[in-house]
Order: sequence, then C-alpha cells, then structure tokens
Amino acid sequence: MTATFEGHAQQTDTGVEFWLARDLQYLLGYAKWDNFLNVLSKAKTACEISGHNVPDHFSDVGKMVELGSGSRREIDDVMLTRFACYLVAQNGDPSKPEIAFAQSYFAMQTRRAELIEQRMLEIERLSARRKLTSTEKELSSVIYEQTGGNQDFALIRSKGDHALFGRSTLAMKAQWKVPDNRPLADFAPTIILKAKDFATEITIFNARSHAMCTERAISAEHVTNNKAVRDTLLGRGIRPEDLPPAEDIKKVERRVASDERKSLGTPDRLVPDASKG
Repeated sequence: MTATFEGHAQQTDTGVEFWLARDLQYLLGYAKWDNFLNVLSKAKTACEISGHNVPDHFSDVGKMVELGSGSRREIDDVMLTRFACYLVAQNGDPSKPEIAFAQSYFAMQTRRAELIEQRMLEIERLSARRKLTSTEKELSSVIYEQTGGNQDFALIRSKGDHALFGRSTLAMKAQWKVPDNRPLADFAPTIILKAKDFATEITIFNARSHAMCTERAISAEHVTNNKAVRDTLLGRGIRPEDLPPAEDIKKVERRVASDERKSLGTPDRLVPDASKG
C-alpha cells in the first residue's frame, strides 16, 4: 500500500508533491465521488482550523476523462499536498482498512517532513551563528589594524547591541537568562544573528572605505548601522528586544552532530557484509 500511495504522487513544475483527489478516492476505498467530497470538506475545515491556508493544500483543477463513446469530457478534481492527504485520512471512515493504513502512513510521513524542516532550521541557525563569529573576528582585526589595538572591540560591540535592542547587552542577557560567561548571540534567534551580522558587515566595509582610525569613529558607525537594521525590523513589525531567546546554540550543535554520527554509523554497503552471512 505504501508503494501504491507513493506511485500516485505527482509534482508541480516547482517541485511540490501532490496527489489527485480522484486517485486518492479509490486508494482510500471510496467507490462514490460524492461520498468522498464529504471527507474532503471535513479535511478542508480541519486545515482552516489548524491555521493553514486551505488553497495552499487543496487546489481545484479540471481533469479530462475518456467516456464509453470514445469522447472526452472534463470532470472536477482537487490537487492535494501530503498534508492535505493526511487530513483527508484523519477525516475518513475509520472502519475502512485503507483509511486505517493511510492515517498511520501520512501521519508518519508528515512527522518526518516536520523533523526535516526542524533540522533545516537548526542548521540555518548554526550557520548564522558561525557567520557572525567570523564577521566579528574580522571587525576585531579591522579595529586592531586601524586603531592600533583591539581592546575597544567589546565596547564597540556592546554599543551596537544597545542600538539594535534599545537596551544594553547586560539587560538583554538578564532578560534571556544568559549565563554570565556566555555570549548573548549564543541564545539569539536566527533573525537577530543575521541582523547583527549585516550591521557588522556594513561597519567593516565603511571603516575600511573611510579609513576610520579611532574607537569613537568606528563606534559611531556601528551604532548607526545597528539603528538602521533595528528600524528595518521595526518597520516589519519585529521588535528585537521582545523576541524570546532561542535554545542554547551549544545544545543545538551537539544534537545535530550526534544525529549526523548516528546516520553515518551503519551506512549502506555496495558489497554485503560477509560476517553477516
């Protein structure tokens, strides 16, 4: 049945996976389209209640079919995403063995997709944190090269934080419950990491372009850039200081690394393992 469900999957021109409701009707054991329409209606309601946009998962289309006379006519059909198929299964007749199977199958597949999405978001955040670390090291080097010392780096970064959050680094660490010995950025959500990185990149560019050689000049530049980034975020309804902290980046890093080790622990072999007979 798994092979049958996957065999009916199709893809849009943009690579989005979908099933046609007329195909799913028979896969789920419904002989009459009208009866299946009732299930589709319930699934759409469930989609709306769960906060998703119904047209994103249920798209009405036409389908040409052959008639007994040899002529063709168009009938109504619906394109369904994998999530839509899951909702259809959840709202089907549980006495049908096909429905019982589909409920389990699409639930597992949907959960797998959710885990993949979560992992992609974690990797994106790890990448953003590493990028910010690299950019801040570059700023530290610029400060050293152009002012004769990098002891001002922490002060300049702190002033940038104040401009971005509208409050001090210490205040944000207290709000996010960040340990004293850990950087604020280790608990920042991805959008803040990218915001800080962008502002820092501009500071580096302008500090070099204008040959800024004092802490005061570079600080003023960094404050201006962080304020500009803050204004952009505020203009889109995002207040940096109101965002909740993200999970400790070290925990995320350990989890991702552990999962990668597990996935590589028993890789598939081109040649069977002789020790296993």
